[in-house]
Amino acid sequence: MRVSRIQAAENRQTVIDVASRLFRERGFDGIGLKDLMKAAGLTQGAFYKQFASKEDLAVEASKRALEGASRRWSDAAVKDPDDPLGAVIAFYLSGDHREEKMDGCPIVALGSDAARQGPDVKASFETGIKAHLEVLSRMIAETDDEQPSGKSMAILSTMVGAVTLSRVVNDPDLAQAFLDAAVKQVRESVGA
Repeated sequence: MRVSRIQAAENRQTVIDVASRLFRERGFDGIGLKDLMKAAGLTQGAFYKQFASKEDLAVEASKRALEGASRRWSDAAVKDPDDPLGAVIAFYLSGDHREEKMDGCPIVALGSDAARQGPDVKASFETGIKAHLEVLSRMIAETDDEQPSGKSMAILSTMVGAVTLSRVVNDPDLAQAFLDAAVKQVRESVGA
């Protein structure tokens, strides 16, 4: 049965959404096309009608995940206009976010995997990381007169590192201690 162009476009978006979540949970190489397409409710044969390769899908899924993550930061900031950085810190460096394996930060979930991928996947991550830095730079500029680029890089590095470390330890107290230490360090670095 032939699929309409509209349905094909919807199917493509579904596959990208599902891949975005499953790649964050299992890594780029942690799920095969058959299982990925099954999770999207489609057959493996439909994959090659939508994507040139798994790497092509990884590029699109990475873009989707990073755009969503950047949007979550902006949404958190909008909810507390008096302390937008504090709102992002509270959301990002939380136990709830630490546990969001499929919907959490793609930089944390896939950063080391992305480093081993081709230049197109890395370009998606670079674009997403720059978007995060822009959000942070705007927030810092509102509270500090210094040039925000270096400071925003340090803050992003601290936050990503803290969530990463909190996910790789078994001890829940140590996991929380990484998040708490990052909150303190980020607040001190901006004088908040």
